[in-house]
Amino acid sequence: MTTPLYETIAELDQRYVLPVYRRQPVLFVRGVGARLYDEQGNAYLDFLAGIAVCGVGHCHPHLTKRICEQAQTLMHTSNFFLTEPQARLARRLCELSGMEKAFFCNSGAEACEMGIKIARKFANAIKRTPDYEILTLEGSFHGRTMGALSATMQAKYQEPFKPLLPGFRALPRNDIDALRHAFSERTAAILLEPIQGEGGIYPISDEYLQEARRLCDRCNALLIADEVQAGFGRTGKWFAYQHAGVLPDVVATAKGLGGGFPIGACLMRGVATEVLQAGEHGTTYGGNPLACSAALAVIEIIEQENLLENAARVGAYLQTRLCDLRAAGAPIREVRGRGLMVGVELTQPIARTVFQKALERRLILNAVGETILRIVPPLIITEPDVDEAIQILSEVFEEV
Repeated sequence: MTTPLYETIAELDQRYVLPVYRRQPVLFVRGVGARLYDEQGNAYLDFLAGIAVCGVGHCHPHLTKRICEQAQTLMHTSNFFLTEPQARLARRLCELSGMEKAFFCNSGAEACEMGIKIARKFANAIKRTPDYEILTLEGSFHGRTMGALSATMQAKYQEPFKPLLPGFRALPRNDIDALRHAFSERTAAILLEPIQGEGGIYPISDEYLQEARRLCDRCNALLIADEVQAGFGRTGKWFAYQHAGVLPDVVATAKGLGGGFPIGACLMRGVATEVLQAGEHGTTYGGNPLACSAALAVIEIIEQENLLENAARVGAYLQTRLCDLRAAGAPIREVRGRGLMVGVELTQPIARTVFQKALERRLILNAVGETILRIVPPLIITEPDVDEAIQILSEVFEEV
């Protein structure tokens, strides 16, 4: 049963918003913690978190307080001038990531674009050959801008927009032999997600990442980690590459960094910090005081509430409960992921149906493709929340 408010907003959306999204028939008006509320006051358990964005939950008091305080003080000046939140955030990100410099933007695609630009200018200066390559992985997703799209090795995203930017080559994920054979003096960089998100929650093995680091060192190439979805505590560490004990040359991050406020960052170290000179890259909004204050608050919350530990512990519990569902006869082929970045591969092409049925029972998750469910709840999620979600999924699987 719809309400007058829902009907008004749905009509406005249909009339004025470009229809590039598959809208669901729900109007959310409020969020608290791990719950979203529609205009009728119904509560939904959120196991999607704005697609791995709202890591500290919806409207965390400390985050909203810091945003309000900063909004009353200074929101924007342009990057021609110094601002305190940007400098302090840059320092914290470098400390947490092992990087040396930070560039702020507004999204994950922009962060990946900068990584690609660094790799291309680096290759032009060092490789001195027009046929250098940037290696990527099959099933990857790096964004929808043209450079990031060219590195996104999924045909459904690329086909409508060809011809794409040249110079990218796809490798099979976790195939170390193929990785070794692909590297040469022509290799400018390898760009990869330590856990593929839109590709179906496929973790890249620690051994693969370690070999990629070794090969980059041998061939004078850059290792670029796309941590847009896996970063900021989602896997139980600040960044997913830290599980493998490797240090990239460039790190792209966004999503969970702002806790719901738009911000992205491209972090770099070593020779990667020397590639771009003044005037060769920039942004109008990136690193504005409001976004940086929000990100600083998110870091403080993660530290103060021990959310890295919570992501690891509750994430393990979530995977155990999902495996229990499989053992009880649910159509689950595999449960994979790390921390609170979990993929559920089904034995039948019913992922979208499961998503719809779960939403009807007020559980929010996501289908990536026909057979894979993505579960990326807020890092504040509890074991009772997991139990509630598992009960709903059990009912959905029985119905489907």
